[in-house]
Amino acid sequence: MRRLLSIAVSALALGACAATADAQTVTAPAGALRGTTENGIAGFRGIPYAAPPVGEMRWRPPAPPARWDGVRDATRYGAACIQPTPVFQTIYSSDIGATSEDCLTLNVWTPATEGRAPVLVWIHGGALVSGSSKETLYDGARLAREGVVVVSINYRLGVLGWLAHPDLSAESPLGISGNYGLMDQVAALEWVKRNIAAFGGDPENVTIAGESAGGLSVLYLMSSPLAHGLFDRAIAQSAYMISTPALTEARFGAPSAQDAGAALSRTLQAPGLRALRGMDAQTLTDRAALSGFATFGAVDGKVLPRQIVDVFDQGEQAQVPVLTGFNSGEIRSLRMLAPAAPGSAADYERMIRDRYGDMADAFLTLYPSADVGESVLAASRDALYGWTSERLARSQTAAGHPSFLYLFDHGYPATEAANLHGFHASELPYMFGTLERTPPRWPAIPDTPDERRLSDAMVGYWTSFARTGQPVAAGAPDWTPYGEARNWMIFRDQPALERAVFPGMFELHEQTMCRRRATGSLGWNWNTGLASPPMPAAAPGC
Repeated sequence: MRRLLSIAVSALALGACAATADAQTVTAPAGALRGTTENGIAGFRGIPYAAPPVGEMRWRPPAPPARWDGVRDATRYGAACIQPTPVFQTIYSSDIGATSEDCLTLNVWTPATEGRAPVLVWIHGGALVSGSSKETLYDGARLAREGVVVVSINYRLGVLGWLAHPDLSAESPLGISGNYGLMDQVAALEWVKRNIAAFGGDPENVTIAGESAGGLSVLYLMSSPLAHGLFDRAIAQSAYMISTPALTEARFGAPSAQDAGAALSRTLQAPGLRALRGMDAQTLTDRAALSGFATFGAVDGKVLPRQIVDVFDQGEQAQVPVLTGFNSGEIRSLRMLAPAAPGSAADYERMIRDRYGDMADAFLTLYPSADVGESVLAASRDALYGWTSERLARSQTAAGHPSFLYLFDHGYPATEAANLHGFHASELPYMFGTLERTPPRWPAIPDTPDERRLSDAMVGYWTSFARTGQPVAAGAPDWTPYGEARNWMIFRDQPALERAVFPGMFELHEQTMCRRRATGSLGWNWNTGLASPPMPAAAPGC
């Protein structure tokens, strides 16, 4: 009786345990946990939110975790999910320690405040193939000091998280397969709903947030009926609303997700589920990556009911306020996403006119031949990240929800020396307040008042948006919604509100998507600019 009473009181006390500086133990509905406290912030790491997806549970929806006896140690991060063995190092590379299939854990940072605190759930990036919630860049302590409970999650990656296969669909009661990593994210949000009150968080005030593949995951969650009602706001950083494979039919230039899975099975010489489930997880993951297996969600009519753009166009997305944006130099650190530039400006113009036809003048106005290299980078950036961000802001604005759009255009000596101004993910240490905790090869951020001031402003904007839906930062400009004025917050050396940034950018890439979608056979993703197929003729509704 005392144990049951303890669980009930902890769940209703709204963080009385975690809110005191000397309290390191919380009793939640999931069980009792012992964490750490540092500078008034309590941290609980490696908490299982689902059963280990191993053995026969490989490629099945997440199942509830077993309840543990006694007080569980939550002072160390759980293992990162299995991911391809790195073959080279980049500015994003960091030591994430051991990996395992038993990886469905989350971490909680909770502030020393009274009452219900807003909750921010962070979804890491990594192309749905790599990454981990334990990366130092994502340490939630600085955000927690602003009175926000921060949760970061792991989810299944690569072939282990996103494989669709006819045999998997046949064994599923719903007749579907794939999207296991997305279902993990939903399970984590369900765990938050049930348990976060014990950590001082408000289960009725939850913001989901993510960058890159984490931003794509935010779009998936906004599109999935399974996640509706589990969050109240969304932050999508450098997200991409690209075309997604359909489960059972070839659409938009991609084979069906099931056919891609069956082809992988043949390549691996692992016929049937018994053979696939019997493979070593690391070997399977490495061989799938080397074979070119593409890791995406699958439009299955249930977890992902339709293409993301169609969900939003039909008004079926989560009806929540959004904060969204992208970085000016996204492709500077992702040059594999940009096509090779031709040898001359004349060749560039000829190739664009061959591909874009009646849209070529609009394309060349935005991405002129005066500097082909910069135009190639900008076109790829906008087709993926810029168009997505503005489309998301426009969609939610039209649905009656405040939407806040930003551009991160900040540089410092190390980025300028490396030609990485505003590179992909470079906003993360600023919005997390982890300027000194970047990966080893990351361009070193100067320890100066100006850099800390920009970080403080971003921390303030992000945490206040999680609290109330209105981004506010002390000593920084008012951030008014995107609205009819098309307001943008530009983060250079300091924040500044501007209007109608990149005029014509959204319209060009929206028209491109619309024409391709109308064909049913052309996708919209990295195939832009010099890599574009011939542009289809204008279609009804475009």
